[in-house]
Amino acid sequence: MSNQTVYTVPLLPLRGLLVYPTMVLHLDVGRERSIEALEQAMMDNHLIFLSTQKDSNIDDPLQEDLFETGTLTKVKQMLKLPNGTIRVLVEGLNRAKLKQLEDKETFYSATVETREDEGAKDTETEALMRTLLQYFEQYIKLSKKVSAETYSTVTDIDEPGRLADIVTSHLPIKMKEKQDILETFDVKERLNRIIDLLNNEKQVLNLEKKIGQRVKTSMERTQKEYFLREQMKAIQQELGDKEGKTGEVEELLKRIEEADMPEHVKKTALKELNRFEKIPSSAAESAVIRNYLEWLVTLPWTKATKDDLDVAKAEAILNRDHYGLEKVKERVLEYLAVQQLTKSLKGPILCLAGPPGVGKTSLARSIAESMGRNFVRISLGGVRDESEIRGHRRTYVGAMPGRIIQGMKKAETVNPVFLLDEIDKMSSDFRGDPSSAMLEVLDPEQNFNFSDHYIEETYDLSKVMFIATANDLATIPGPLRDRMEIITIAGYTELEKIHIAKSHLLPKQVKEHGLSKMQLQVRDDAIQDIVRYYTREAGVRSLERTLAAICRKVAKIIVSEERKRIVVTSKNLEEFLGKRKFRYGQAETVDQVGVANGLAYTSVGGDTLQIEVSLSPGKGKLILTGKLGDVMKESAQAAFSYVRSKVKELNIEDDFHEKYDIHIHVPEGAVPKDGPSAGITMATALVSALTAQPIRREVGMTGEITLRGRVLPIGGVKEKSLGAHRAGLKTIILPQDNEKDIEDIPESVRNDLTFILASHMDDVLKVALTGENNEG
Repeated sequence: MSNQTVYTVPLLPLRGLLVYPTMVLHLDVGRERSIEALEQAMMDNHLIFLSTQKDSNIDDPLQEDLFETGTLTKVKQMLKLPNGTIRVLVEGLNRAKLKQLEDKETFYSATVETREDEGAKDTETEALMRTLLQYFEQYIKLSKKVSAETYSTVTDIDEPGRLADIVTSHLPIKMKEKQDILETFDVKERLNRIIDLLNNEKQVLNLEKKIGQRVKTSMERTQKEYFLREQMKAIQQELGDKEGKTGEVEELLKRIEEADMPEHVKKTALKELNRFEKIPSSAAESAVIRNYLEWLVTLPWTKATKDDLDVAKAEAILNRDHYGLEKVKERVLEYLAVQQLTKSLKGPILCLAGPPGVGKTSLARSIAESMGRNFVRISLGGVRDESEIRGHRRTYVGAMPGRIIQGMKKAETVNPVFLLDEIDKMSSDFRGDPSSAMLEVLDPEQNFNFSDHYIEETYDLSKVMFIATANDLATIPGPLRDRMEIITIAGYTELEKIHIAKSHLLPKQVKEHGLSKMQLQVRDDAIQDIVRYYTREAGVRSLERTLAAICRKVAKIIVSEERKRIVVTSKNLEEFLGKRKFRYGQAETVDQVGVANGLAYTSVGGDTLQIEVSLSPGKGKLILTGKLGDVMKESAQAAFSYVRSKVKELNIEDDFHEKYDIHIHVPEGAVPKDGPSAGITMATALVSALTAQPIRREVGMTGEITLRGRVLPIGGVKEKSLGAHRAGLKTIILPQDNEKDIEDIPESVRNDLTFILASHMDDVLKVALTGENNEG
């Protein structure tokens, strides 16, 4: 054959296969056009053109679907198989380029041009052949996919082009790379390409070998560990240790996987578990690690309850459980409404402040129910050790997490309603300041990574709704108070107490004492008398105890006297509760000189405070009694100085301070009293005593005084007004600046009281004194 010869022969398209010149190969042919092409070739000169398809999925390829370079081959043998396909034996003759494709209806006829190898054989070609054989030998040793006999056959080949083709046919390379070799007519270039391919394959095989050895070593180690563990288990069982530590380790590992911890916590847990496994059970540290892991797996890390964001339903639950307390309910409903819109609000930190018995704790429980969250309560009363909040370090014997983490474990979810009860009762000593430790817990900007000394890993508290309760805000440190939203619950009016007793307390006590509504009936007038004459408090705890006392008496009567029904009225109330304990309406029956009704704010709500002034011959000494605090003593001094500066306007003797000793007394001397709101009351009592003008008995007053007679604002207006209303007062004198606080007072109380706003002492005296000659 000459260098370039043109042939017109049938076309056999190949799928995923390629034939090099000099190669002898078996092919299975199934497509109708391909079978026709073979039969045509057999009828002609046994020549056929083999070209590989670019996409093996095409059933009927056109010229553009075939690679241009293929192989002119000779059909050596044809065999029809039972399944309809034909097995054919072909021998590659020359590389050939497809010039034209003609559709003969049943098969394709291809006009092709054969090409001989380019480049003469010289020393460079010889060197390349040797290098190729060397690389191929190394490849065979590494691969073990090609037999050694193949190598010995290849070494006998003297033609460089043929050597390159035979070696390529044995390499596991991609179709595209094989086609590239077929299209490379220059022998030296072809040899270089195959050497590169062999080099690359050799490196891949070396890497595979290393990886294989590494995997083998790892598997051997794992098998060794498994064998040793099984041995250990057998020894432990023989010693009677049942599953021993291995079973415990497996159980802990399972629980760690199920706990859904953050990645950094899980890493720590697995590290500690590894230590636990290696330490003997008898070692003290084993129990410490076991306890620590137990805490890590039982803490909620991601488990959360879904908020029930039905505002109407939440409002119904809050109204069902609590009468009044509108501000608190409104705040909770606002939070739920915002949560419904954003679904990502941080939990608020509320502080319910108010006297005992007003329902702070039970309100927090109702809030949890209304939101569909778990509820957990911890009491902070008497906590004086910082470790109670932050936990102890694990190096200490008997170390435990702090109360916050303990509470979260009890809650079992990451978003409970968490009640911090009696936050004002925490105190500090040499063991640290627990209120400072609470700063991090109650700061929404910090508590997403709260750090407990025992757990050591950070814990997210940002989804928790914290509710604190306090009786006295004054004892809470400023920075801690600043982190909380204070909602004041002042106490209940008489009407509210009667409603609470009827709707909540009495049904509860009747049920708890085994009675029924038919057996015991308490009339409204009896409940009103209980509130007025047997209880004096801002809350309803005493009221509940008194109702419980009635239930006990009734239970005894029903059991011993076999009576079926008992009705308690105001007339027979003393039979059940004894004589009245308090006098309702403490206001005096007559106007008195030197006796003024002050209003006080105590830890149990508002109350009235009578301030008495008496004069006796002397040298101007000012005597203060009644266990008064420093602030009240200073108020008395200020009132005294004010009166001295106003002697002419008030028609008082100029030298009264030289002729009389003045005694100011606040009754109930055993009870400590202090606060900045008795100034105007003391001044009024002083003026009354010095001018002999009585003070109106139905007037109560509160406010601080300056030396010039200005009346300064005070706090606790709502509580003081409720106390005044309980005591039967009708007129309340308040500082002008406290006008804004009047709207907080319940309407039923506001309607019964007259409020006088005073900006100067003159305004107070006009209302308080009854004398006709009063000019001030």
